[in-house]
Formats: sequence, C-alpha cells, structure tokens
Amino acid sequence: MSQKLPDAFLERLRSVTGKRPKTVIDFILEHGSISTEQLQELGYDHPPRAVRDVRELGIPIKTNRVRSERTGRVIASYTFGDPSELVAGLEGRTAISRRFKDALIAEQGTKCEICGLTFEHRYLQVDHRVPVEIGGDDADEDRNVANYMLLDGGCNRAKSWSCEHCPNVQVKDVDLCKRCYWASPRDYEHVATVLERRLDIVWRGDEVPDYVDLALGAEDAGTSLPNYVKDQLRSS
Repeated sequence: MSQKLPDAFLERLRSVTGKRPKTVIDFILEHGSISTEQLQELGYDHPPRAVRDVRELGIPIKTNRVRSERTGRVIASYTFGDPSELVAGLEGRTAISRRFKDALIAEQGTKCEICGLTFEHRYLQVDHRVPVEIGGDDADEDRNVANYMLLDGGCNRAKSWSCEHCPNVQVKDVDLCKRCYWASPRDYEHVATVLERRLDIVWRGDEVPDYVDLALGAEDAGTSLPNYVKDQLRSS
C-alpha cells in the first residue's frame, strides 16, 4: 500500500487476531482500502459492523465516498485514519456472558428496545448503548445493565449503520451519544446529531391487513407510506 505507517501502528495492526477485524486490516494493508462491496464479496453482509470491529480496537478508520465501478452507485470505502489517533490500551469489546444477558433480560424484559417487539431470548442481541469505539468497554464483572440494551438483529444492523455514518465517530463525545435515539430511544434529543424524531412501527400477525390497507392508500394517493401515515394522523 502507498500509505506509510509508523512501526508502532503496524505492530498494533498485526497484533489483531479476531477474524472479522483482521480481515479488514489485512485487506487495507495489501490494497490500501476496502469498500462495502469488497467486504460483501468476502462474506460480510453487514460491512459497517466489520469496520466498527476495527474502530472498537482503537484503530482509526476513515470513511470515504467512492463510485462503484460495477454499479455506478456511490458506496463507502475505508482507509486507515491518522496513526496519531491510535487509542492505546483499547482492545475492543469483551465477550458478554450468558449470565449478564439473563440479568439484562430480567431488568429490561424480552423486547427489542428500538422497535418494541417481543422476541425469544436467542433472537435478542446485547448491544452497548454508546458504541465501544466511543465509550469503551467494561470487564464482564463490572458491567452495568443500564449501559446496555437488547436489540433484534434488524434493529442492531440499523443502529450500526447509523452510528457508522454519525459525525460523532470522529468527535467521540460520550454525552452526545447518550442523548441520541440509538442510545435511548424513549428519551432522546437527536438521531445521529440530526434534529429528528422517529417512530418505528411493525405490523405483525393479524395486524398485517391494516398495513396492506395503509400501503394501498399511500399508492392511491401517490405518496410514500410514511408521508401517508403522517397525513392520516394530521387529519384524524
């Protein structure tokens, strides 16, 4: 690769053993960058999660916008950031024990905190409210359940994508993260630093016909489903 990296930075990169972050690191070392498309070709269906694994190790990663030679779409491409921003002593997230997950479920129930739907224990994932690359991680015995949330896989991927593209990835303001929708969806000031409010609604089982009626209504009105739902609420 063309980027000249300090020996200490290279030593840190080569010390990484986790499969997912190591794949990202080795590819950038060899080719200079790695794109979302290339990560997908390597078998990672959720590229931002793989990149977050590297950032959670304290290794600076820069996100660039490039145009895909294959599709012409604008996609993300990742390179190493400023080596001076390497965070010493940050080793990424430690494994979360089954006992801690059980304690979290006892405290918060078996609902995904983002969408509010109830899931079986095995379909819920433990997630840091504040991403590890910003807030750090705790040893298992020191974990505070208030700093974690339970998410289903889809909501966890949505949070990961939003956090990946948030300006606070560079600033690393923990308090700003804590006031975000993705950290506290019941009481928040912004969504990834943008003044927004979100309402995630899922129609399940017997409710699906209601969703179909709304979708048909939106189609007849020539508008998007979210805008149609807003119009219905305003007129009620």
